[in-house]
Amino acid sequence: MSLLNILRYPDPRLNKVARPVTVFDARLKQLVADMAETLYEAPGVGLAATQVDVHQQLVVIDTSDTHDALQVFINPEIVWASAEKKVYDEGCLSVPGVYDDVERPAQVKVRALDIDGKPFELTADGLLAVCIQHEMDHLKGKVFVEYLSPLKRNRIKSKMIKEEREMQRQAQGRRVG
Repeated sequence: MSLLNILRYPDPRLNKVARPVTVFDARLKQLVADMAETLYEAPGVGLAATQVDVHQQLVVIDTSDTHDALQVFINPEIVWASAEKKVYDEGCLSVPGVYDDVERPAQVKVRALDIDGKPFELTADGLLAVCIQHEMDHLKGKVFVEYLSPLKRNRIKSKMIKEEREMQRQAQGRRVG
């Protein structure tokens, strides 16, 4: 297994729409394992393949406190969403250090394939429902900050660009000496 590089907002690759997974092989299993390792190391509760620059419809989620309940969603689709909405304080591994309120359906029913290509359905609420919707947005090329006002989004974008420049400067400084 190996850690994967997580793209940072506003990287344009985060806006690519993912293609369906059509081959269920050892390469896919390795990608799932690498994504799980990356998720736990980050640490986070969900990671979409888009975030690691793989534009396939694949999401890994683990909302447990013990990091032992990994769920894999391949080619997921929401087949039902509740009319009831809830506001959650969301964050994202691609937008580190930024959290804000996003309103989403309180419950969803998702249909997906597992790692072996077998179909399943799952009804979720609470954190799992939020996570499923958040990660599925990534597969559509959408980052959670796009739910925020243009002013907030622009501030976050500027902050992320500034942080990226600073990290690059620090990395160059280490190489020079």
